[in-house]
Amino acid sequence: MSEGTPLPVVALISGGGSNLQALIDAQLQGRPIQLRAVISNQAGAFGLERARRHGIPTEVLSHRDYPDRDAFDSDLSALIDRHEPGLVVLAGFMRILTPAFVNRYLGRMLNIHPSLLPKFRGLHTHQRALDAGEREHGASVHFVTAELDGGPVIAQARVPVLAGDDAETLAARVLRQEHILYPTAVHWFARGRLRLDTDGRPRLDGEILTEPRRIEMDQGS
Repeated sequence: MSEGTPLPVVALISGGGSNLQALIDAQLQGRPIQLRAVISNQAGAFGLERARRHGIPTEVLSHRDYPDRDAFDSDLSALIDRHEPGLVVLAGFMRILTPAFVNRYLGRMLNIHPSLLPKFRGLHTHQRALDAGEREHGASVHFVTAELDGGPVIAQARVPVLAGDDAETLAARVLRQEHILYPTAVHWFARGRLRLDTDGRPRLDGEILTEPRRIEMDQGS
């Protein structure tokens, strides 16, 4: 993207949309992104209200109205493409995507996952980290591929696992870091600093990322 042209973004959500709010805030603060639409598979998702409050178009496409994933993903991609995004962001979109859908947006679709990937792919990451006796936990931003939570990791934020933590307190600590981590990675992509090579390797500022970029934050917060 040129310096003066914001990157058009479509966000997919299923729930409260706190990471969506972080992206909205980044846009309001002058980051070079333009949220063209927020799409949810859940009509009651509070993230839709977050978008409406800021004049961002919203769409609902319920997976319950479709016989299978392929049919849903086909209509979802058509809905996304109407908004002509340069980037699709998954912000708590609780759907397993079909390979055809993922390949359509390969290299221009990001996800944020609440663990230090490749550890704890899937759900219930905070409890699983506690059960495993981890001393450190966190969040990862990655390019989306057909492998669930298995795409190339771009950046991570880490937090300590504290004595007395339960899944709720640990989740809250991680979430605060997600709200910094995700807009940072989206900003890199918007400025043309981040891309996915044709061989599937992420590249930042011209350098291949052999390991995720660690975003340094207040680790106790």
